[in-house]
Amino acid sequence: MANLRLPMLFLLLLSFEKLVLSVDAEKYSRRDFPPDFVFGSGTSAYQYEGAAFEDGRTPSIWDTATHSGNIYRGNGDIACDGYHKYKEDIQLMAETGLEAYRFSISWSRLIPNGRGPVNPKGLEYYNNVINELLKHGIQPYATLTHDDIPQSIEDEYEGWLSRKIVSDFTAFADLCFREFGDRVLFWTTVNEANIFVLGGYDWGAIPPQRCSRPFGIWNCSRGDSSLEPYIAGHNILLAHASAVRLYKKKYQGVQHGSIGINIYTFHFVPFTNATEDVIAAERAKRFFIGWIVDPLVFGDYPEIVKKHAGTRIPAFTEHEREQVKGSFDFIGLNHYMTSYVTDKSSSLERNSSDFFADMAVQMMVGDVHGDTPPGEYPFEPSGLAGILEYFKQFYGNPPIHIHENGQRTQRNTTLNDTGRVKYLHGYIGSVLDALRNGSNTKGYFQWSFLDVFELVDGYESAYGLYYVDLDDKDLKRYPKLSSHWYSNFLKGKTISLDFTLNIEKSTYHFSQ
Repeated sequence: MANLRLPMLFLLLLSFEKLVLSVDAEKYSRRDFPPDFVFGSGTSAYQYEGAAFEDGRTPSIWDTATHSGNIYRGNGDIACDGYHKYKEDIQLMAETGLEAYRFSISWSRLIPNGRGPVNPKGLEYYNNVINELLKHGIQPYATLTHDDIPQSIEDEYEGWLSRKIVSDFTAFADLCFREFGDRVLFWTTVNEANIFVLGGYDWGAIPPQRCSRPFGIWNCSRGDSSLEPYIAGHNILLAHASAVRLYKKKYQGVQHGSIGINIYTFHFVPFTNATEDVIAAERAKRFFIGWIVDPLVFGDYPEIVKKHAGTRIPAFTEHEREQVKGSFDFIGLNHYMTSYVTDKSSSLERNSSDFFADMAVQMMVGDVHGDTPPGEYPFEPSGLAGILEYFKQFYGNPPIHIHENGQRTQRNTTLNDTGRVKYLHGYIGSVLDALRNGSNTKGYFQWSFLDVFELVDGYESAYGLYYVDLDDKDLKRYPKLSSHWYSNFLKGKTISLDFTLNIEKSTYHFSQ
């Protein structure tokens, strides 16, 4: 039986690659998408709000990390100053034509001690943002935590490494549902559950900066890369399921909203046609995606993950399995690029392992083909359609929201971001092709609305439709070419690259 399955897997992978047409030459419009399909853009609390020490907000793990001096040159103390400029920005969203806006809620702004008394200024701010969005006809999509739990929680019991966080997170979620759920109809519990855990507990590259040699890429002072990612991931799933159970029992029947979780997704492609690489690409999906999604759909981790991780990955009790399975109305996907995979089964022979050694693959991302401009992601829109097809085929076609997709560029002063325009045109066209192939995708959110503080490299890179002049005391916003393209698309014009490049381009630059 095992020998019969290999050709089937190989053919399935090939079929994913052939699903997408040459979208960069296609014309399409907003009207080609279903009427209830939603287009938007997004930011997150730490990356956008600023006002880090104002009106009762206490530090999150990101404040601590960026002020430690060993990751970034820069921090989110001011960021885009969205705490004070949200009305101006929502007006820009309305002028652009956004149908929805994805934002996150700062736990430490709302409940400064992580639990206990609520900060009235925090409540006021998020109520104001939500009301302003609705005033302009923009649907709010809220994320409960975008990698930024309160530092007080981290200090008290090491955050996601403790089961204590399940009750605290559920109480935080309860507050948000109660105060905002009459107007917020789409809730995401955790952003990028998989990559946050790997970055924070295996590599040590992002807060809480835990890792151990030889796996961490930073000189972490604490942590265990072989064990902690699995523990933190397990507790995230339990906290997510607890919040979902609460929402469905107490709020959903009255508020009529929906709730899900978000993961980061590569499209995994075998680097060669060798059987080992084909198997490795499938194994990468089971680890990188299945680690989080399989328990939600099937009630347990993938067998290959349990086999390779052994006793280092926690086991669900029967009660936990029942709580986690089916605990979503939708799944949010963040996707930027394709990963080419080769087999690295030799890593299984090591005396010690982390998640990537357990996965036993070599991942190649970035400019694999040698034709990508510096600082940008490769243009491979077929990868997004491939991910959507995988969820359709393997997970029974659940409702999907593409929460993040966008082109990275080096942060600079030019507004003629033609690379971002090409990227958006191709990837949105890829979503249209996936829909025509039966994908149950419900929405697409471009990342990001403004040039925000990026969680990978601070202010070194940019993804925004609007440039934020950090040298201007008012942090003035300027529209890029991509904002004009997206606006024209959202307002119903037929879009093609020829159309795009004929848009009146911005001609101004800023002095360095």
